[in-house]
Amino acid sequence: MVKFLNETVEYLQDKGFETPEVGIILGTGLGQLINEIDILKEVSYNHIPSFPTATVEFHKGKLIYGLLEGKKVVVMQGRFHLYEGYTFQDITYPVRVMEKLGIKTLLVSNASGAINLNFKKGELMLIDDHINLQGGSPLAFKGVEKLGERFVDMSAPYNTNINKKFEEIATANNITLHKGVYASVVGPQLETRAEYRMLRTIGADAVGMSTVPEIIVANQLKLKAAAVSVLTDECDPDNLKPVNIAEIIEMAAKAEPDMITLFKGLIKTI
Repeated sequence: MVKFLNETVEYLQDKGFETPEVGIILGTGLGQLINEIDILKEVSYNHIPSFPTATVEFHKGKLIYGLLEGKKVVVMQGRFHLYEGYTFQDITYPVRVMEKLGIKTLLVSNASGAINLNFKKGELMLIDDHINLQGGSPLAFKGVEKLGERFVDMSAPYNTNINKKFEEIATANNITLHKGVYASVVGPQLETRAEYRMLRTIGADAVGMSTVPEIIVANQLKLKAAAVSVLTDECDPDNLKPVNIAEIIEMAAKAEPDMITLFKGLIKTI
């Protein structure tokens, strides 16, 4: 993997991806942040050596480099998931690439379902901790020690200083920002009523199909990491309605401006 990473990074540097400070991963239906960036370079994933290719129709599949609030950023417009058939190493490969390009901070967004019934769709949740229910780890492979420590501490996977700043920005802009625990499952099927009850019992406030692998690798690489969930549906097992994916994407887009305010406000302070 070291050889592949070096080839990928060299390709991107030749394309003009120069010393970004912040890496951003945009989740399902969350692409509007791109409109706020002064784009300097962009490359489709399928043109980047050794890079996975997005397979979900609402993921654009571009790596974008530019300026946001005066800071150099590299942005994944479209991420990778286990349910698409990727490995944990595939999913987290872009995080390793961004770190080698120079980022010190990783910001992640995702769309998730609200398990905590005090949370409502269209609101945001700052991830304070997570539960990995994906059945594996992006660090569980031979030779991982060449890329960083194998036994990574996860006592505080989400940077407390960044989270505090996010909360301050939310308060200043009258944005509802809950704080809670994100459970990451494989998918792509949505959860059953019994599964939602189980998730609530074990302490989850929201559930999704991403983010945790990237955060684990970010911690291995000593990056400051933070993540925000856009709550797109309410997962009440006693009043469960069939899920409409189009409505989930629509709700993500509706709530996204608040997330953009948080990300821009934070990057301004870095």
